[in-house]
Amino acid sequence: MLHRMALRVLPSLSLAVTEGSVRKRKRIVMFVPGLVAFAVYRLAKLLVPLSEPIVLLAVSGLVSLVTALLAYRVGRAVPWANILREDGGRVLTWLGGWIGFVYGVQLSLLVLALLWLVGYDYLKHPDGPAMMAIIIACTSVARDAFEIGHVQKIARMGRPFPTFPDGAALRAMVSSHAMECGPWVAVGLVVGALGASLGHLVEASQWAALIQLSAVALLGGAVALCAYFGGLRPKRSWTQGLLQTKAGELLKYWWWPGLSFSATYYLVAAGIVIFLLKQPGISTAYAMAVGGLVTGMMALYCYYLGFRRQVEEQQGQTMSSALLRCPFVMGILGKSTSSGVSITAGSSSKV
Repeated sequence: MLHRMALRVLPSLSLAVTEGSVRKRKRIVMFVPGLVAFAVYRLAKLLVPLSEPIVLLAVSGLVSLVTALLAYRVGRAVPWANILREDGGRVLTWLGGWIGFVYGVQLSLLVLALLWLVGYDYLKHPDGPAMMAIIIACTSVARDAFEIGHVQKIARMGRPFPTFPDGAALRAMVSSHAMECGPWVAVGLVVGALGASLGHLVEASQWAALIQLSAVALLGGAVALCAYFGGLRPKRSWTQGLLQTKAGELLKYWWWPGLSFSATYYLVAAGIVIFLLKQPGISTAYAMAVGGLVTGMMALYCYYLGFRRQVEEQQGQTMSSALLRCPFVMGILGKSTSSGVSITAGSSSKV
């Protein structure tokens, strides 16, 4: 889900995909696949046992794979022949495999785990959760693939982006700045594991899972926020950025993507434990392992987002008021000064 965070956190990408005309097209792109996904669900229900988690996830992944490619084609707004010639097989493989199949499976697990947490167990009542898992995954994949296609379209028209949301820049940063981001990952591993261990205080599996989720989300959001400032100003103290940012703005940054995606990743992992490993709940051992992994990963991702935000500043990327729609960079749009980061006003985000 790093691509999703990059599309909203990095100013150049956020500006490209949140323009009014793009949002209007995106709503249609999300609506149509949702209807198709419902029809596919009704057909698949007659042909395959969707009450089996593996079968459901396979169907969801395949539907999402096709959706990703078609939505990308709409975003690119050129014939398939041009896409194959200009983008090549690597981009399409990544798009179909990662943004389509893998991301679709993750979103389906998220839906199933969230419904389980509120008492609507897919294993006991498969129809409703199965339908929602396929439709929600399909529409979300369509949205993101369309946005990536639009970014690629603009890039091919001569407006290059410092960061393309395929993870290549993350791998480059890890290889060249491992010593800088490594401590953040280590802190995330420890903090997440300790937070998730609080679930042992209760015996009921769903209540324990709720405590584990809350602890990982809250602490993961805090670590992610600090890591972002660490990547944003790697040669300065990360506490400087925190102290110079208003409390209200920090709360927004902590909420999204920190807390939101920490909770999302934890629920995906919970779905794996409950529906694929067929555990009745999430034991303390599983919770600590997952909590550490999620928080460590969020620390790495948010350090990376801060690092790439700094790269855009150094390259002189222009910023406009449209960026105020981006939830995480609200307020951190000021110019670099000798004393730190200046803050501007923010506003609520839009899809």
